[in-house]
Amino acid sequence: MTDRIPSALRPEHPIPRSLSQLVEEAGFDASGLTGDVEVTGVSLSSKDVAPGDLYAALPGVRHHGASFAADAAASGAVAVLTDPAGAVLAAESGLPLLVTPEPRAALGEVAAWVYRTRIDPPTIFGVTGTNGKTSVAYLVEAVLRQLGVVAGLSTTAERRIGDDTIASKLTTPEATEIHAMLARMREADVRAVVLEVSAQAVTQHRVDGIVFDVVGFTNLTHDHLDDYSSMEKYFEAKRALFDPDRARRGVAIVDGEYGRRLADESRIPMATIGTRDDVEAEWSLTVDDEAEDATSFTLVAPDRRTLSTSVPLLGAFMASNAALALVMLVEAGFDLDAIAHVLERDGGIDVYIPGRAEKVSGDRGPTVYVDYGHTPDGFTVMLESMRRVATGRVIMVFGADGDRDTTKREEMGAIAARLADVVVITDFNPRYEDPATIRRALIAGATAAVPDREIHEIADPKAALRAALDLAAENDIVLYAGPGHEDYHEVAGERIPYSARDDARRALQERGWL
Repeated sequence: MTDRIPSALRPEHPIPRSLSQLVEEAGFDASGLTGDVEVTGVSLSSKDVAPGDLYAALPGVRHHGASFAADAAASGAVAVLTDPAGAVLAAESGLPLLVTPEPRAALGEVAAWVYRTRIDPPTIFGVTGTNGKTSVAYLVEAVLRQLGVVAGLSTTAERRIGDDTIASKLTTPEATEIHAMLARMREADVRAVVLEVSAQAVTQHRVDGIVFDVVGFTNLTHDHLDDYSSMEKYFEAKRALFDPDRARRGVAIVDGEYGRRLADESRIPMATIGTRDDVEAEWSLTVDDEAEDATSFTLVAPDRRTLSTSVPLLGAFMASNAALALVMLVEAGFDLDAIAHVLERDGGIDVYIPGRAEKVSGDRGPTVYVDYGHTPDGFTVMLESMRRVATGRVIMVFGADGDRDTTKREEMGAIAARLADVVVITDFNPRYEDPATIRRALIAGATAAVPDREIHEIADPKAALRAALDLAAENDIVLYAGPGHEDYHEVAGERIPYSARDDARRALQERGWL
């Protein structure tokens, strides 16, 4: 691994642009502006301001960003972009003020202009859906790498430029960071970029200023109803990515209602993938074999050409993710036969996806997986895959996010009880919510679904994991669902260092199994 790149993904050699020209082209109201002011970057946080930045001061839940304009000025900001209320607060900073009624809605285009990301852009892929976004993004990037293409990656887990990585803060970066990242990738001669796109990224303007070459849709299932008032509103947020102003082509898995609707309602050319015999689609997927550490499959193209390969991960759902990744590459202009050739050469898709169906155990003892699944559908597909390969019992350890969608908790408990033999319920990122209340909802769902299911309530995640391992026999499977790649637990506003993957390996070592 090379040295890690800085936590702020910015171009190393920014090209100054005239602030007066930005004002003229964007039509902002401006005050205090002189003709010789130049801008080299854009920052959304006063703590991240670098000399030469335009500071975007937006209204927040607790404070208006303009309240920190003086701090931004002290760090080298050259101007403030804000709304009329923010202009009043930022006046004493002495910085030129660019004023618009909705600065967040303008931010993507401003960042694209400052960082020149629309000039000779790379091929840009976007992946959205409830579950599988991260996996598909990694799979696209992996095959690009196998094809010899220098690629960049941005997911819930990490941002990557070539071999250099940093941890992610959001599933999709804010517009300021995403355009700075694209400019940094251009300096590194990146020719293709894969971005994981959340529904919030679309509705909160984080991907504004980007036109994707290909966008892919995995599925839409119960999640984020704390942010969206209904599944229909949630779907509309996803569908907005498949618009001619945002993307040139799209690919959707159409096994479910929302995938079919998206394909029918989209206003861009769409390719469709089906994984069942009763689904009509241009591309078809057949899972050939499932094992604990690999899934092989065959993908049939509209012209009847076939590609048979494998992904080194458990589950038919991972084959679906891989199929979506492969069709997205074909839609971007990569030849199916060339893809088939490199996959045959390399023995399948050469990918590592942190915390997604990640096997952390060795050759002895139970098989242990850590997974990021934290939705009813995520639980279902993972547990069903495990049941198909298990020779012993399936034991599941999980919790639920605090201060997040509460409507899915009882369903999560019910699915765990139906599909696992033993359920261990623990705490997982309770945030400011009472963790006992969260556990009670999960237990209520589990006991209502299967009254006689063996259920253990153990608040401490470390103790819960060890209890599950102590219950497990040599041929059992233990699934630790929820934390995935994350390296912390969030409790009452504090992020306590904790890696489920590291802890699982440590617990296995304690028992002589690793």
